[in-house]
Amino acid sequence: MRATQNPRGSSPSHRNVGKRQEEPSTAGVGEGLALQMKEPCERLLRTGPDSLRDVELLSLLLRPGNGRRSAATLAKDLLKRFGGIAGVLSQDARTLGGVTGLGAAKVAALVSIRELLKRAERASLDKEKVWSSSTKVRRHITLHLAHYEQEVFGALFLSARHHMLAMEDMFFGSVDRAAVYPREVMKRCLHHNAAAVILYHNHPSGVPEPSQMDRDITARLVTVLTEIDVEVIDHVVVGRMRNVSMADKGML
Repeated sequence: MRATQNPRGSSPSHRNVGKRQEEPSTAGVGEGLALQMKEPCERLLRTGPDSLRDVELLSLLLRPGNGRRSAATLAKDLLKRFGGIAGVLSQDARTLGGVTGLGAAKVAALVSIRELLKRAERASLDKEKVWSSSTKVRRHITLHLAHYEQEVFGALFLSARHHMLAMEDMFFGSVDRAAVYPREVMKRCLHHNAAAVILYHNHPSGVPEPSQMDRDITARLVTVLTEIDVEVIDHVVVGRMRNVSMADKGML
């Protein structure tokens, strides 16, 4: 609120009345924001996170807003801009940093969520057979690739019992393709002494449906890796926070 000068001749008591009138208004705004933040927080603790809408959960991370817009308003704007919660969590720090109203702390909080989920999935995979947890594998790969704006191709290298030996991003390309060299994939399999692999790459367009080119390179890799007795278990294609298993679609 911009301060204004008192008209000439106003008494000191008139100025004091003006100051007292401003205080309740400011306090009311602060109390209103506090109530907005408190209500979803209390409901989450009382009935669980399932009772909150996406915008309410997101607003808890963004509170207390940025001084000009409330956390709820920021959350609504983000969901609209990126097409929902999956779109928000797919963004990298640079993209989120370009959103008006998101400071460094809020950007860091949003990026940290995806990283924590990815680490939790990885910790779970390290303790069990990968192939018996194919849904977890695809989820982990999706979290890993969701934020990339260029195409990335990589592989999970597995032991004979399908425990994960390593995960490597191997080839990086443009927004619509990455050059994949089967002989290099073979070399990495030999390096890790892998008995099987799960291939993966992303479509930055957000559409995970495998293309004919994806089918062709997969067929080449299956042929080359068979020469060294390495099984291609799956090829997972990621589009933002969605994924498609080529094995599930009978494309291997």
